[in-house]
Amino acid sequence: MKTLKKQRRIQILAVAAVALALSTGLIGYAMRDGINFFRAPAQVMADPPPPTETFRLGGLVEEGSIVRGQGETVTFRVTDGGASIPVAFTGVLPDLFSEGQGMIGTGKLIEGTFVAHEILAKHDETYMPKEVMDALKDQGVFKPATN
Repeated sequence: MKTLKKQRRIQILAVAAVALALSTGLIGYAMRDGINFFRAPAQVMADPPPPTETFRLGGLVEEGSIVRGQGETVTFRVTDGGASIPVAFTGVLPDLFSEGQGMIGTGKLIEGTFVAHEILAKHDETYMPKEVMDALKDQGVFKPATN
């Protein structure tokens, strides 16, 4: 009788372990494309990601770098004070997007140019994304807003 109880417990634990491993694997598989790591321009220059990796790039839009091409394509440079990365974006930029302002883009680094499929800009005069602020502080370029 005791061995039957012990055998049943072992079976239940084995089924639970398999279910846990399976659910962990399915969650990881579902999230494989949903996780985008943030990088500052200096990090991208030091360790360029492969062209297949989607990531977020953030920094300040470099002064005098915005060039509006034919159609909806816009190119500009993003800097964190330590490095500058060219960005190409096809689409409509946010209304508050401008030179010298913080931004975060999601896309891929292709042949040295960050090709963005999404651009986010600040939403008021004092806002800057936390990742961008931290990267600018690391480079010693961050200037807090003065009111």
